[in-house]
Amino acid sequence: MRILQISSARTYGGGERHVIDLSRGLHERGHEIFAAVRPTCSWRKRLEFLPEGRIFEVSIRNSFGVLSAMRIAEFVRDNDIELIHAHVARDYIPASIACMAAKKSQYLVTRHVMFPLKPFNKFALRNCSRFVGVSDAVGVELRRLFAKERVRVIPNGIDLERYKADSSPKKRTEFREFHSIPAGAQLVGALGELKEQKGQRDLVLAAHEVLKDVPNAYFVIVGQDHSFDGRFRRELKRLASVMGMEERFLWLDWLEDTSEFFAAIDLFISPSHSESFGLAILEAMAFGIAVVATETEGAKQLLGETDQLVPVRDPLKLSRAIVRFLTGDLDRMEAAAAGKMRADEKYSLAKMLDATEALYREILAEKA
Repeated sequence: MRILQISSARTYGGGERHVIDLSRGLHERGHEIFAAVRPTCSWRKRLEFLPEGRIFEVSIRNSFGVLSAMRIAEFVRDNDIELIHAHVARDYIPASIACMAAKKSQYLVTRHVMFPLKPFNKFALRNCSRFVGVSDAVGVELRRLFAKERVRVIPNGIDLERYKADSSPKKRTEFREFHSIPAGAQLVGALGELKEQKGQRDLVLAAHEVLKDVPNAYFVIVGQDHSFDGRFRRELKRLASVMGMEERFLWLDWLEDTSEFFAAIDLFISPSHSESFGLAILEAMAFGIAVVATETEGAKQLLGETDQLVPVRDPLKLSRAIVRFLTGDLDRMEAAAAGKMRADEKYSLAKMLDATEALYREILAEKA
């Protein structure tokens, strides 16, 4: 199959990782994969596994980019592309227009976030063959607007074999020594873009309570602040400093390789206010790390019914759950093993690729 993946995202996050993993997996399975990205995107190099001429740069700045749509249509015609697959909301309508202009291609979208689409999309995307949600909760939102038979849920998946290979005591020691974290410290970690919605402020507030019961606890927060002036990162660091915890916090930008981070931590925290899925949670599960997460839809799907879930925006209850794991009131190893088994059974990259391939073939068979 000849497939164009479209994403106008400028910065790299979970949705972009999905596009890259999907593109690489399909490419390795022998499909001809093309990618349309914006010229200023920060993650273009991650697509360099695609052959020369397969990456197309186009500036989609809003949902009504007709000129961008015409450029995409021309690229689609020139390369005999059979399927157009869009991943960012502002790309949906330009991709729809491009599909109509190219005439021979079929079209589908993947929805990576919980926020509902505006009602006019029901009419603007009439030519869209399928709407894919990355979790059950996203599927529910899509079915509020589109016919049930056009909506599918294909959960995110990750390469589980890589996590089995990457986990090692040596990486744990190296990470801690490099960042001057005591060998006997209890290290709590969080990973995600630094922004209000991700809940890092709640984790800083919870840490103050945790240290009262676990004096050897340390915290590492990994993530970039993509705001114009980096204000949120400064606010978080100032809060930790004012509360007398400056020496207990390590702040790191986005890590290209997260294996040392996961090897080093004892407990992973997802304090997010909203998660459609939660790739970082799934990574922690795959590495065999116990997780404490807020009750977002994504976390509930990944972890199931468990004591590891706490209310959103409740630093006190978050701190209590962390303390229970660090002091042994909750069995950290048991939770880690259960999470790893759940990741292996439900959320492999192979399962995601199989389901996506099957959906592509179904769409093309309907066309035929």
